[in-house]
Amino acid sequence: MQVGSQSLTSIASANWQGNEQNPQEAWLPITESRNGNTFLVTFQILCSGIGMQALVLPVAFPALGWAWGIVCLSLAFVWQLYTIWLLVVLHESVPGIRYSRYLQLAIAAFGAKLGKLLAIFPVMYLSGGTCAMLIITGGRTMELFFRTICRGEAACHAKSVSGAEWFLVFTCIAILIAQLPNLNSIAWVSLVGSITAVLYTTLILVFSIGKGRPSGVSYSPSEVGDSGMDNISSILNALGIIALAFRGHNVILEIQGTLPSGPKHPSYKPMRKAVVPYNGGLLSAFSKIHGHNTSKLTMGFVYLIVLVNCLCTFQVYAVPVFDNLELRYTARKKQRCPGWVRTGLRVFFGGLAFLIAVAFPFLGSLAPLIGGITLPLTLAYPCFMWLSMKKPRPNGAVWSLNLGLGCFGIVLSLLLVVAAGWTLADKGLDANFFKP
Repeated sequence: MQVGSQSLTSIASANWQGNEQNPQEAWLPITESRNGNTFLVTFQILCSGIGMQALVLPVAFPALGWAWGIVCLSLAFVWQLYTIWLLVVLHESVPGIRYSRYLQLAIAAFGAKLGKLLAIFPVMYLSGGTCAMLIITGGRTMELFFRTICRGEAACHAKSVSGAEWFLVFTCIAILIAQLPNLNSIAWVSLVGSITAVLYTTLILVFSIGKGRPSGVSYSPSEVGDSGMDNISSILNALGIIALAFRGHNVILEIQGTLPSGPKHPSYKPMRKAVVPYNGGLLSAFSKIHGHNTSKLTMGFVYLIVLVNCLCTFQVYAVPVFDNLELRYTARKKQRCPGWVRTGLRVFFGGLAFLIAVAFPFLGSLAPLIGGITLPLTLAYPCFMWLSMKKPRPNGAVWSLNLGLGCFGIVLSLLLVVAAGWTLADKGLDANFFKP
């Protein structure tokens, strides 16, 4: 959702000396409460960084092979960790001003027109689109949980529930939890989300190692086609999936905005302590390889904690959308959103995300394409923002590093988009519109 650059710039200001915020900042979900701490912020980062997006990582490894897959994943992890550090420092790069939203920082670094052009789509997709993906994942996980627990019970299959109905149940629960007023207030929800994320990724890894390698499985790169272009596009698509696994950057500034700040104690110090490594999950591979010989109690428990994690993660990624909606209301009315308006806006967004999930249940199949489009937000834009706002010495080490990483990120993004488009044109897409 687009907002005026003047409004975004004006609400970025804060008066350190008087410790007073722009009044509009105190009305919006992201910055309404700034009494967070390192522990609460850690939960938010863990919840947004670990979980659903890592579930597609096993799809990338057949094309890359086990060794190259680990190398690429490790390099991507170090790269995105560096860009997170850049964002954390740029949050208060101008004394007295806090950029608590990614779009604010993009406008400050690149100007109003270019900043909105570059950042609006990836930011909005990685917020609203992620919520739609969570509805798809959560709804299907609910169905899997139900089928696993009721395995062999005839009464459970007497009346089947459609995919859209599972999506609706998940959406209703998620929007009910989303009535919490602001980002800081959902920190304890994020605690549950981070615990479940670490738990199920660890369980899946331990169970998979304990089961051993299934017969007929190879960790060497697979040959996916007869032509060289098929193999190249497969490798690039795998890199796009890895890139998609690191997408919490669009909420890093928002999470940092919940921390108190002052000239002697800027927010980047506790934020640096809260930035923790992400983990990956192997749910889809484990379910397909070992699901047939694992007890239904074990599989049911894994599905349950994945479901809880999806509900908790939904809250973190939905807050930027709620903030955007309320920004438009408060800018027009010059007052805080009444409770009934805030509830109505959140129900409206839940309905919209549900409609997208039902209309495009194949959204996960577009992971390589979307990963390529949103890659610059994670790996390239922070480097260019640093160059624009910090203005390091030209041709120096810092200048060269950021320019090189930024340019390589843009080139890699273009290659990933081309490869994903080639694959879709060559293989086709099972576009089951409105048939979840």
